[in-house]
Amino acid sequence: MENKVWLITGASKGLGYAFTQKALEHGDNVIALSRTNTQLADLAEKYTNQLLYIKTDITNKQNVFDSVKNANEHFGKIDIVVNNAGIMVMGMVEELSEIDIMNTINTNFLGSLWIIQAVMPYLRKQRNGKIIQITSIGGLLSGATSGLYSASKFALEGLCEALSQEAEYFGIKVIIVEPGGYWTNLYLDMKYSEPIEDYKKTREDLEKKFSEGSVDSAPEVAAETLLKIIELENPPLRIILGSKVLDIAIENYEQKIKELKKYEHISRSAEKGIPMPDGYGQ
Repeated sequence: MENKVWLITGASKGLGYAFTQKALEHGDNVIALSRTNTQLADLAEKYTNQLLYIKTDITNKQNVFDSVKNANEHFGKIDIVVNNAGIMVMGMVEELSEIDIMNTINTNFLGSLWIIQAVMPYLRKQRNGKIIQITSIGGLLSGATSGLYSASKFALEGLCEALSQEAEYFGIKVIIVEPGGYWTNLYLDMKYSEPIEDYKKTREDLEKKFSEGSVDSAPEVAAETLLKIIELENPPLRIILGSKVLDIAIENYEQKIKELKKYEHISRSAEKGIPMPDGYGQ
């Protein structure tokens, strides 16, 4: 069986590093895109011919396109794209600073979009490939202090749902992977907004709830699961990683359906179709 070529963003730490290591152990080749390669040094020494590190700032569109071009030229193809790089800023919506908002959107949303736009010409030409978009359970539901992070992940979910329908004509599969909690650098590098005193009680309640209900795993568990997903002949559009977050998501969706049905009469009253007015469809 021919070795696959992976392109992984945010590959030097956290889930990205775990994905990189697991793909290499599996015998595949990896193009690791990251701003730094500190944690990749040992892997580079061990997997000299399998690992290509390209220093990349995913918020810089031209840098991304150049990196993907160099990556494709090096290995001659790209089979699996793992859009993983991301950051997290926690804070009440009212507290969020403009710079934190822009950094989050530029990294989490636009960075992934630039990668997608850069790889699609190569995948279209091949008429095959997989794009794995790492979002989060926060891409399905949101909560206090995670509004900005969830907004960026919600945006990716919508983008990739459309992409999956566009890409299928070329034999390209798009899979949205929604992880729960993993002990990664996302926690260590997490930033916090400047707190407003009036939210003190809300924060205390959230901290208590988190400490009582947190279930986090080693990143290697997610990496092992990703290999299983990659090998599926007909992968789903979305797949959640983790029992606890799966249960939360199911409960959340059931509640949403219940609410939709409760106010169904109002929703249906908002539609009274009429012929196209003059001036439309020109």
